[in-house]
Amino acid sequence: EITVRGQRGASVKLTPGELLASDGTVSQHSSGGPQWFRYTLRGGASEPWHPRFSYYGFRYLQVEWSGGAGQVLALTGDAVHSSSPRTGAFASSSEALNRIHKLIVEAMHNNSVSLFTDCPHREKLGWLEETHLVAPGLLYNNDLRGLYRATAQNIADAQHADGEVPTIAPQYTVFGPKYAIFDDSPEWGSASVLAAWATYRFYGDLPQLAEAYPVMQHYVEYLKSRAQDGIVAYGLGDWYDIGPGAPGVSKLTSLGVTGTLMLYEDAHVMSRVATLLGKPDDASRYAALAAQEADAFNRRYFHADQAQYDTGSQTANAMPLALGLVPTASRAAVLQHIVDDIHAHHDHVTTGEVGYPYLVRALMQAGRSDVVLALMLRNDPPSYGSQLAAGATSLTEAWDANPDASQDHFMLGGAEEWFYRGLAGLDFDLSRPSGQQIVFRPALLDGVNWARASFRSTLGPVASEWTRHGKVVTVRVTVPAAQSAEVWLTPRDGQRINKPIAAVALPQAAAAQDNAPDGAQGYRVRGGVSVFTLTEK
Repeated sequence: EITVRGQRGASVKLTPGELLASDGTVSQHSSGGPQWFRYTLRGGASEPWHPRFSYYGFRYLQVEWSGGAGQVLALTGDAVHSSSPRTGAFASSSEALNRIHKLIVEAMHNNSVSLFTDCPHREKLGWLEETHLVAPGLLYNNDLRGLYRATAQNIADAQHADGEVPTIAPQYTVFGPKYAIFDDSPEWGSASVLAAWATYRFYGDLPQLAEAYPVMQHYVEYLKSRAQDGIVAYGLGDWYDIGPGAPGVSKLTSLGVTGTLMLYEDAHVMSRVATLLGKPDDASRYAALAAQEADAFNRRYFHADQAQYDTGSQTANAMPLALGLVPTASRAAVLQHIVDDIHAHHDHVTTGEVGYPYLVRALMQAGRSDVVLALMLRNDPPSYGSQLAAGATSLTEAWDANPDASQDHFMLGGAEEWFYRGLAGLDFDLSRPSGQQIVFRPALLDGVNWARASFRSTLGPVASEWTRHGKVVTVRVTVPAAQSAEVWLTPRDGQRINKPIAAVALPQAAAAQDNAPDGAQGYRVRGGVSVFTLTEK
């Protein structure tokens, strides 16, 4: 928005862009162009103006006059996004983590307008994979019930007669036949099932789930029809993974890994949805399909002699581990392959946008948030830190802030889930039984002195905070009135847990059921604030 004054007929041209050219002028190389805004003055008093029919994501703005003299009295950049109230907050003692959190949230907001977009400039298309892959990060931070409902309607409108859900909805652009790979990919179309499920887990809106159910059914049947011997091997795969050559279609992981696991996860979720909707026959049928897909996947891709999957990439091992498909006896070995590969890459990821959230979840579930923290603290590419070092003010499309790619994407925002669920330990999921819907499992890591997260849930305010002072760690959790929650803490050797009087110890058998790390001790607490301390014996 500008306020200008000058001669009648003078024209001010505003050119936005994400980067600067070598001569210091604004560049639209990464964001697409040419696009600019122009205002012609009527002359006389000061004149305020802003564009009414378009918006464009930018970091820099170039101002030029023509046709007469003029002066810019004020210039303000207005953020354009949906009216979705803030519901969550995260902070920690680590400035690096706080900056990454801000980087991700800025990109999420910039791409939440009338639909979830890939970028707020060159395309503004509703690519669907982000709506499920990074859903927890989105849903902790903002009340997105309206935008997700609109997304579900867009998906229903865009679904083809055969059940296919295209990669973008609304399907403003059809890329085929030359670029048909961009029209249909399992990791994108599965948003029809997994995005709806993600919103139920946060909001518990059963009627909305019932409304989406026919679309979900139709897509699962379509994806099943694309399988050969249970393997779904087409599409984009682990998009933008770190392999040889320029980023794009999966390079390190076979397409059948991500595609088949999408069908497995879709079927598994559909079984749970059908149960919630009182459709036992459907639930049994989808459970059987999930079991068939799990068997087909393990037969094709699991190398039992090596205790790893497919090519041994981080994505190939992390996805089945996070989804619970790894044989029990091999889980520790598969996890170790992931950790070893991360360390072999000097604490860097090789995953693309599809594999990354599952990598984070697999490490969280295994109690290895220390490895996630090591990834977070890297400053050389590929990493979040390298994006910040390159001057990014919102999350970039490529891990290394490649200037040929967008500087404002949220597709790599999987770390946001870890900030809330992992480091701060605030895990909220309405699909779980009452009493287990709120679980606190903070990661009390060396290198971080405190972390806190809060979330205004449909049950009421939830918060988790922990601080370290010398040899004493204090954990404070807030549970909504009339609710109960579980707290899982893992003491180190020589540490003693001091619990509130009202906290009830949970049986150790509940630890495995709740994905608690080895050695974790569990407690049940009631509504209000409960404080635990871990002290040296």
